Amino acid sequence: MRKPESVSVSAEKMAATAEVGAIAVVPTSARRAPRKSDRIAYLYLLPALVVFGAFLLFPLLHGFWISLYDWDGLSPATWVGFDNYVQAIADGALGNAFLHSAILIVFFSVLPICLALLLTGLMTHATKLKGMGFFRVVIFLPQVVATVVVATVWTAIYAPQGVLNQFLSAIGLEAVTRPWLGDFTWALPAVGLIGTWVQIGLCLVLFLAGVSQINPELYEAARLDGAGPVREFFAVTLPGLRPQIAVALTLTVVAGLKSFDLIFVATRGGPGTTTTVPGFEVYRRAFDLNQVGMACTVGILLALVILIVTTVINRIDPGERA
Repeated sequence: MRKPESVSVSAEKMAATAEVGAIAVVPTSARRAPRKSDRIAYLYLLPALVVFGAFLLFPLLHGFWISLYDWDGLSPATWVGFDNYVQAIADGALGNAFLHSAILIVFFSVLPICLALLLTGLMTHATKLKGMGFFRVVIFLPQVVATVVVATVWTAIYAPQGVLNQFLSAIGLEAVTRPWLGDFTWALPAVGLIGTWVQIGLCLVLFLAGVSQINPELYEAARLDGAGPVREFFAVTLPGLRPQIAVALTLTVVAGLKSFDLIFVATRGGPGTTTTVPGFEVYRRAFDLNQVGMACTVGILLALVILIVTTVINRIDPGERA
């Protein structure tokens, strides 16, 4: 008498399982139709998309179109296809410009991040000292000063009779003095140190904001375990700052790659071509050599390099996988 009941129960379970399986294979788009609120949200985004398309996407596409022509900006253009890109890749001068940008990344990104991490560790344990707020403002100040002003001031500092050489002479290092921005060996590092001075404030503000979001209990647990300041930094502070480090790395690397105004004001690519960068090459080829098509080609290549580098940084960000 009980067998039919067990059979019916089993049949009900199989039917329920089949029903659940049928629901599971229904595509998400079929289960959830677009709601009215979604369409309204896109309407709110529409003004930003229009501005993005008008002032970024359209100029980028138009620049790519011009890069396919041999054009001096005035006379009729001649279609050359991708010949400009082939010439640009084979151009040794342009290759050196990208190499200089890679060197500047060390000064614009690696050094500021390392120094800002060091300052963050020190300031985390010096919160009770007076004047810390003023110290933070002074370090961040280069970020709010126009780059042209920064380049002008540092050009005066690096001058043969500038403050730097006078200081070196005063402490007995007169043999070290030189026209820093006119020296073939030291011009690029000198410009790079300006970038370090500018970018360190941005990195420090990001890291201090990140430290404020770290759970204080983690520091207390580390101190109870007997961790000193150095071990506490590497065990608690540094892992907690991984998202901020990724942001700082992206911003500073892009700043190093697209640098133009600092080079233009400080050295104009000199001495010789020792400080040329892709951004300056775009200007030089367009306005000095009247090679507008090639200038657009360099600009598109620079945009592609920046896109690839930022994508790689976002891919390897350990904070996203943690």
